[in-house]
Amino acid sequence: MTLEIQFATMGTMLLGGLSLGGLFDLYRVLAHHLKASRYAYYLLDIVFWIIGTLLVFKLLYDINWGQVRLFIFIGLLAGVIVYFWLFSGLIIHCLHFLIRMVKIVFQWVVKLVNILIITPVVLLFRVILIFFGFLSAIAIFLYQVMIQLLYTVWKLIRFLTFPLTRYVRAQLGKNTTVQTMVKFIRRFFHRT
Repeated sequence: MTLEIQFATMGTMLLGGLSLGGLFDLYRVLAHHLKASRYAYYLLDIVFWIIGTLLVFKLLYDINWGQVRLFIFIGLLAGVIVYFWLFSGLIIHCLHFLIRMVKIVFQWVVKLVNILIITPVVLLFRVILIFFGFLSAIAIFLYQVMIQLLYTVWKLIRFLTFPLTRYVRAQLGKNTTVQTMVKFIRRFFHRT
């Protein structure tokens, strides 16, 4: 390994340490906002360190074909220390700000969907229900009026035809069939 490759490897590992520190802060902030169970944090820790290790070894493989030396770990550790010393507070503050902004935008989108879509659909549904309720009330009212009118007309017809029905019953008797009634009606209307 040449001196040039060693310096490139050291610089890459410094950047890798900075990136690993940034990923760790991102993980901590997101895990804090997720509010998951304790066992989920164990799983997330394992996933974070697997991803971090794979990323560091990918960098190492790309820069010096995967050769591991002591200065690589020193560069990685120096990058993490520099990150936490200089950038960690700023990055955490920016991440919290970004998460707050995402939450605000999400709440605005939910309110906008509620105002523009859900509320009009609910109002339209209520108007349709009121309209059909009004129509059914009118239909029931008209039905009751018609029943009352027809009942009155029926009573009037029964009153006017009562003598005729009494005469027909007396002529036919109680045990009559439909044919007997038809014959009686024909005889009644065909009198000469």
